[in-house]
Amino acid sequence: MIVAAFGRQKMARAAVHETAAPLLLRYPAPAMTDSRQFVPELTAELERLDEGRTALLAPSPGLWRERPVAGSLLRSGDAIGWIEILGVAHRLRVPEGAHGIVVDEGPHAELARRPVDYGARLLTLDPEALGGALAVEAAAATSQAIDGSLPLRASSSGRFYARPSPDKPTFVELGQVIERGQTIGLLEVMKTFTRINYDDPKLPARAKIVALVAADQADLDRGDVILQLEKVD
Repeated sequence: MIVAAFGRQKMARAAVHETAAPLLLRYPAPAMTDSRQFVPELTAELERLDEGRTALLAPSPGLWRERPVAGSLLRSGDAIGWIEILGVAHRLRVPEGAHGIVVDEGPHAELARRPVDYGARLLTLDPEALGGALAVEAAAATSQAIDGSLPLRASSSGRFYARPSPDKPTFVELGQVIERGQTIGLLEVMKTFTRINYDDPKLPARAKIVALVAADQADLDRGDVILQLEKVD
């Protein structure tokens, strides 16, 4: 009797397994998801000082790190380190209308992670610090190419991605008209991805892409050309 009961239980388990197995096949395998992470960003606030200098102010309290050193040349949109807010790192950028050489790193410059309050002075920029050399560099960064096109340049170094994921189309195409705020690619730095937006104030609000200069997954340095553009009226 015991042997017979054991046999019936074994057969019942086998029957359940045979009927359940096909059911599992009805459910498709989970789709692959893109693991790219997008970085939160903040823009420093701007304070006009005497003699043409500008001060960059903290937009939020937090811990500021990886900041530029004295003598660095900064322009609108450039990264100036990170602010950690409640454990979350936010990339910090130079606001529109600010450019120049870092002439003052602010208080506690020796600290690797400097505590800052809202509105605290981070850096002081002087556009006249390098005299004619600064003017030449700024002109080179914004000048038109020989053929009259306008270069859109990388604001920092990293690996450029022309598409949001390998199986997706590119953000932009040759001949496309782009407008301010539009995403034109991604920049990867240490496995972290940041959107590259068309927001350079020195370029027109609307422009047509006449050349795709940076190849997909190319390694870029700050200032490398990504796109060549022409103004659209």
